[in-house]
Amino acid sequence: MHAFDVEQLKSFIAAVDARSITAAAPERSLSQSALSEQLAKLEIRTGRTLLLRAKSGVSPTSAGLQLLRHARRIVSLSDAAWRDMHEIPEDIEVGIGVTGYFRSTDLGRLLARARTDCPRIRLRSLVGTSSEIQAAYDRGDLDLALLMSLPGEKAPRQRDSTDLGVEPLRWVTGVDRADWPAGRPLPLVLLPESCRLHRLAVDSLRKKGIPFYVSHVASGVGGLTAALEAGLGVGCLNASAAAQTALRVVSRPSLPPLPKVRFFLRSRREARFDDRSELKELAAVVTRHFMDRT
Repeated sequence: MHAFDVEQLKSFIAAVDARSITAAAPERSLSQSALSEQLAKLEIRTGRTLLLRAKSGVSPTSAGLQLLRHARRIVSLSDAAWRDMHEIPEDIEVGIGVTGYFRSTDLGRLLARARTDCPRIRLRSLVGTSSEIQAAYDRGDLDLALLMSLPGEKAPRQRDSTDLGVEPLRWVTGVDRADWPAGRPLPLVLLPESCRLHRLAVDSLRKKGIPFYVSHVASGVGGLTAALEAGLGVGCLNASAAAQTALRVVSRPSLPPLPKVRFFLRSRREARFDDRSELKELAAVVTRHFMDRT
């Protein structure tokens, strides 16, 4: 009989979600060696390499991504069967991805509101860049995706997206603009080059002929905000993300004007749930929360 071990699948999912075997082991109440052994047995079972291992952690191969979609469904069905046999009301797991530019300090309040308004839903969240969230949504790993787009980017399909409005971008810093007198290169605090706001900031300064240098590169919006508040330079943030910080708008008139960005929510439309009302309800909660806070 061809079958998979559910515990091995759970360990595989944990390793992918944590991007680390070391981090996944305590989540599974296993030693690192025991979890590695489960993953090795799973790879033998599939006859495929499922994970790429590097110093930075682990990532799924194409075969791993293929198995991951099945693994989540198998584990979900196994949990549902156990709950049914023990007469425990079933939670519905929903994966939600949120761009880091959605007021990173506000995510906890969004999750708390979702838990209160949608008690049957068990959330699995991912915070990252819009491109990372978009890729995870397209792979089927997420059911909801709160994303940000820049002017000129391809609009999302109307069938599965809700427009949440626009926000202006601002040049912001944590110190007085007098620290960077005109004529001296502007120190920039940015996310990596893969970030679209990184490219927007750099391109706009180059077009206007303003000298600059990158003084700090952060891995996420939280780190970006901390570096800006520490006075390491000037950065580019959307208004609502900057509003929750001690940052101030840089008023130097020579800096190029910045466009507005648009936020939108993508919600999976295909019949993934027995009762899709829960997903609709959660999408409504996210939309209300976003509108309430802007």
